[in-house]
Amino acid sequence: MATAQAKHHDYHLVDPSPWPAVGSLFAFVLAVGAVSWMHHMYAAAPIVFGIGAIGVLYTFASWWTDVVREAQYKGDHTRVVQISHRYGMILFIASEVMFFVAWFWAYFNSSLFPGDPVHATREVLFGGVWPPKGIQTFDPWHLPLLNTLILLTSGTTVTWAHHALLEGDRKGLKYGLILTIILGALFSCVQAYEYSHAAFGFAGNIYGATFFMATGFHGFHVLVGTIFLLVCLFRVYAGHFTPKQHLGFEFAAWYWHFVDVVWLFLFITIYVWGYGGHVAGAAAH
Repeated sequence: MATAQAKHHDYHLVDPSPWPAVGSLFAFVLAVGAVSWMHHMYAAAPIVFGIGAIGVLYTFASWWTDVVREAQYKGDHTRVVQISHRYGMILFIASEVMFFVAWFWAYFNSSLFPGDPVHATREVLFGGVWPPKGIQTFDPWHLPLLNTLILLTSGTTVTWAHHALLEGDRKGLKYGLILTIILGALFSCVQAYEYSHAAFGFAGNIYGATFFMATGFHGFHVLVGTIFLLVCLFRVYAGHFTPKQHLGFEFAAWYWHFVDVVWLFLFITIYVWGYGGHVAGAAAH
């Protein structure tokens, strides 16, 4: 009997789990609550939304705890399984890239052709220039440059942590992670301060919509990446990760570098190039 149940392969057959069904249920509650709240359908809509949000977060924590247990204590993440996980993470990051392609597409479609005769309303809405008339853009060499330096530095510290882990330097791993988390939180604080001083809003103009969708979506990714790294730090203090078994940390580092690269494109295109267009437009008038 024991021989029949023995594992004769390197693949991981996942145990039955309640979290897909539980997560779907709470996601449905979350969606119903969000729609009801936005349309002011009933007074308890915020409570329904809150219950759904808490349930989704609880599902996240429980499901990922099971994954950590499989990797750390049950030995299910063999070399073959790790390859599959790496492919999955690569495809996930590729799907995230497509999200940002959509925001960049919206931005460039408007900014490169502000007076396109095919879109007759653009001349009226934009004034034939980009940024549209009346929009005061951010100075890229002030807070945006500061945030760029912060994020690039955080990419250096997470690389330091990664190399420290590979060399068995637990102290360097902890210090590198702590510094990266602090820099990630600092980036979010600077961006929140920048948003609070924006001379334009999200609604009412295409510049604000594309700006806040692109930079705000990236800011959300920074928050997710910071939480990802924070969980890795907790796991380091719990004695997890070895030079040969550290898939969770490796994925966090990949994700963080992806966030860094996307920000460089945002800084160059939306802040620097967009600001240059604004200055040239002002000089021409």
